[in-house]
Amino acid sequence: MPLGGAVAEVASQPMFPPQKKTLDSHSNMAPNRRLKRVAASQPGFMTLNTSIKPENLVSNRRKRINKNKKKNWNKHIDVNDVEDFLEDVRLQERTTGGLISDKSDESLFFLDAGDKKAATQTAVEPTEAKTGRRKASRPLKVDLILKNNSLVPVPKDILAYQLPNAKKLRNVAKKAEQLAAIGKVPKKHRPPTKVDGPTKTTAADAPNNPTRDFYDIWGQETKETCDPWYLRQTGKAPVKRREKWNEKSSLLPAVEIIAPGGSYNPDFFSHQALLLKAHEVEVKKEKEENKILKQLAYDKDDRATEESVFQEQVEGLEEEDYDSNDFNSACTLGILNLVEKKTEKQRKKERVQKIKEQRRLASRYKTGQQQQLFQLRSIKVALRQREQRTKERQTQRRANQEAEKYRPRRLGKLKFTAQDLEVQLTNELTGSLRTLKPEGSVLKDRFKSLQKRNLIEPRERAKFKRRLKIKYVEKRSFREIT
Repeated sequence: MPLGGAVAEVASQPMFPPQKKTLDSHSNMAPNRRLKRVAASQPGFMTLNTSIKPENLVSNRRKRINKNKKKNWNKHIDVNDVEDFLEDVRLQERTTGGLISDKSDESLFFLDAGDKKAATQTAVEPTEAKTGRRKASRPLKVDLILKNNSLVPVPKDILAYQLPNAKKLRNVAKKAEQLAAIGKVPKKHRPPTKVDGPTKTTAADAPNNPTRDFYDIWGQETKETCDPWYLRQTGKAPVKRREKWNEKSSLLPAVEIIAPGGSYNPDFFSHQALLLKAHEVEVKKEKEENKILKQLAYDKDDRATEESVFQEQVEGLEEEDYDSNDFNSACTLGILNLVEKKTEKQRKKERVQKIKEQRRLASRYKTGQQQQLFQLRSIKVALRQREQRTKERQTQRRANQEAEKYRPRRLGKLKFTAQDLEVQLTNELTGSLRTLKPEGSVLKDRFKSLQKRNLIEPRERAKFKRRLKIKYVEKRSFREIT
């Protein structure tokens, strides 16, 4: 809108709208301020700063704000001038790489040499057209838009310069410098000391020798071609197994062959020997049961009767009276004995007796040592007998250890119980595999074998405990029939 139209529009409207007369004493004190506020509220008013809109200047009444409070600092204080200044500084840094006031004249201005450059361009263009060379193409506008035209340097990436354990590495380097100043070499950089010298390859083991030994890739033993010292230092040498790891937990066979009497058609004597062995096992079990019953049993003659029960109940009711004066006198006598102190003469006598006893024991010990000089022959005999007993115990201990390898050990809280012998009576023998009645279980036999060879601990079958009671109900179809 032209300026004349704006002025005409302002003049067409009344400058001072009609107002009611009031008794306000401030209405006559600031007429100029009210005039400016009314002029700014008109729609045709033009401001000097285009970023400020006229609608924002209109306000009914100026608010009273306490600027001493922190909550009103950012809310009711105008900081537009500061933001404009900072934005101008950022614009200068992007375009020129810094503030213009700090730049030199040579970097801001240049000397215009006239049309010399244009003349050279016109002179070069025909030659380029003749030679057929094309002028370098300008970059596209899309590329120019995406190109970074800011002269502000990229911020330094701090994480790219950080190293893990940087402080530790600095300390290590500092320590190495201190050792180097003294003349010492760090342990990490010392040459390794060889325990075993390098093995020299002979002509027979050379790879180009056709008469060398044939290497079996399926063999159990691995051929070490490298230096053992090198393998040990690099950690590639195989771990040396302990001899104890190669020992078996038990020398019993995995599958034990049954006695000849357990055949389906055994010999008479072999069958009777197996029956005798099973009989001895049953007798041993019966003896153990009888022993427990005998320990729990009691003599019938020692059974309590009514008279003995009544006598035990009435015992202890009649208590003998004692004189309280005797008790008090005994307590007084004990206290006096405790309180009585020893005299100096008694203490001196006890000290002399103690010294005499120590001297007597010392002389006795010295006499015993002198007497042992005359007992060297008997002492040698005693030592020889002692060594003999020690050897016998060692031999017995080794024998027990070897015997333990054929017996199950105690691995858990339960003791191993051998499996019942699978034997058939004489009247159960059929002489034919078709009519033979099966005995035992293969699964149970393997399970007992693992326990006997100390591979697993003896276990018991888990006891199933039913939580809910079983309720028997007749089916409807069965009820209809009955």
